[in-house]
Amino acid sequence: MAVAGPRAVELGFAEEAPAWRLRSAQFPSKVGGRPAWLSGAGLPGPGVLACPRCGRPLAFLLQVYAPLPGRADAFHRSLFLFCCREPPCCAGFRVFRNQLPRKNEFYSFEPPSETCPPDAGEDVCLQLKPGTHLCRVCGCLAPKTCSRCHQAHYCSKEHQLIDWRSVHKQTCTPDHVDHTVPDHNFLFPEFEIVIETEDIMPEVIEKEEDSEIIESMGEAPEEELESMARHESREDNIFQKFKTQIAHEPEQILRYGRGVEPIWISGKNIPQDKDIPDCPCGAKRIFEFQVMPQLLNHLKADRLGTSVDWGILAVFTCAESCSLGSGYTEEFVWKQDVTDTP
Repeated sequence: MAVAGPRAVELGFAEEAPAWRLRSAQFPSKVGGRPAWLSGAGLPGPGVLACPRCGRPLAFLLQVYAPLPGRADAFHRSLFLFCCREPPCCAGFRVFRNQLPRKNEFYSFEPPSETCPPDAGEDVCLQLKPGTHLCRVCGCLAPKTCSRCHQAHYCSKEHQLIDWRSVHKQTCTPDHVDHTVPDHNFLFPEFEIVIETEDIMPEVIEKEEDSEIIESMGEAPEEELESMARHESREDNIFQKFKTQIAHEPEQILRYGRGVEPIWISGKNIPQDKDIPDCPCGAKRIFEFQVMPQLLNHLKADRLGTSVDWGILAVFTCAESCSLGSGYTEEFVWKQDVTDTP
């Protein structure tokens, strides 16, 4: 997903797609389901894919294919975003970056076909090169194996228990390989993220005069009124700017613009430079994309009684997109709610 021009922003929309288009070989940008890992080496393990608050396994939320033009070591490049959907937490988020040169051990040098391959089936891929096993429930790195059949692999005891209750209890025998993976009711609904370049529209934001706001507040000390007026005016302007910006494409679920400024939904809890940690390589992190609240309409998160929610999820990545071979490195997510307080 290369940015189309100076300061250009690309918009993502959730659309239904056949299963084969959402697999790793197609380098998809997608929502939900299991991750379509860019490479099978150096996958993030259960320790880093646990919620930093409650410790439970995170659910895959979305991934963005975002190669960097002119960078041979980032010819393929993807960002993977995970979130906690375990009540009452539903608060932890983590994002990981992986990049590869065009010539690598995982993919053909030539671009993938845009037509459905003849061997396309519905089987879930639970093993990657070079023999990396994935969890039957979430599709993440699975260092644990069923001690009875030695055929089923899991990321955690929690997911092993989910699978045992769902189906594995009936199919767990050493001589039976179960290729059918049931819906464990853990994954989010799966969609392709289709990309369009945003049309540049003139910025129109209606502003109230401070004096008009002050007059509506009644009697109070003048300095206090002016401070309140400035605060409310700023809040109104930021939210109005957000609404105006998305009004032309109200179904957008993602905004991509590496190095541009995000659009915030609230004037509260906007990060300062000191709030965005540097990359371990020493480089600053810059804004790359944001997840919009419209995505919540597609997730059906209430199906599990969860309350996963956000106003904005802003992802910041290494400004140098430091070379990591075929490994994954954690980047930074900032969550802003509509009702956040400083």
